[in-house]
Amino acid sequence: MATLDPMQQLLSDLVAEQDYLDQALSVVPVDVWEHPSPADGWLLRDCIAHLADVDENAAYVATHKEYPKKSATTEPSQPPTDMLQSQRQREARNLSIDELVAWWRDARTRQNTALKALDAKDRLPWAGPPMSVRSFATARLMECWSHGLDALDAAEIAPVDSDRLIHVAHLGVITRNFAYLNRDLDVPDTPIYVELIAPSGESWEWGPEDAPDHIKGTAGDFCRVVTQRIHYTDTNLEATGELASEFLSIAQAFAGPPGPGREPNT
Repeated sequence: MATLDPMQQLLSDLVAEQDYLDQALSVVPVDVWEHPSPADGWLLRDCIAHLADVDENAAYVATHKEYPKKSATTEPSQPPTDMLQSQRQREARNLSIDELVAWWRDARTRQNTALKALDAKDRLPWAGPPMSVRSFATARLMECWSHGLDALDAAEIAPVDSDRLIHVAHLGVITRNFAYLNRDLDVPDTPIYVELIAPSGESWEWGPEDAPDHIKGTAGDFCRVVTQRIHYTDTNLEATGELASEFLSIAQAFAGPPGPGREPNT
């Protein structure tokens, strides 16, 4: 059996994550799509409208290597930094659930097709500096997974974590400096060792093992923290050292201004 190269594997995992969420939500009654999600002010349907909206923008960017131009029916010609209430998402409130899901499927298919045609090192414009295609695709997987958590929560469906989380975890680790810069904080010059247990039981590691600060725990907990879906004190993550705890308190794997995060339950 042929082994996929890293970019092919990433794109395969992106499609698998999208398909998993689609299938999980396919049994949800129409009325449940109007239930509130953990994202402030968002219904379940808004989580999917957001994915469809951003996937559509991503499809355009991956095809044309520029952000959509402003028109009477689109947003300004710049990458979005706050996409919670875009015009298209507001209009999506008027769609039936079948129409909404069809939009998402079409947008993500066009996005995925466009990404497959690019080299992993090509650069694409987005929120913040241009991103490599590999980083762009990783961010799309991260968004699908994290917004999917909110959608599944609204539907009262327990999510099933998979080893596709390695992409989200890696993004969470490598955006450590961004988390500080995004808050106008000095970036520490001390590395952190991160050791996570994958859903399969495999061990994933980043950084020097002898680093004075380290984070250990499950990939599911870590990924929920870096996507701000849970407060780190509500997880079983072990943070040794002041910098490890500090990082978990400000971690942000997604672009844009500092996110509000989630309040601790404990």
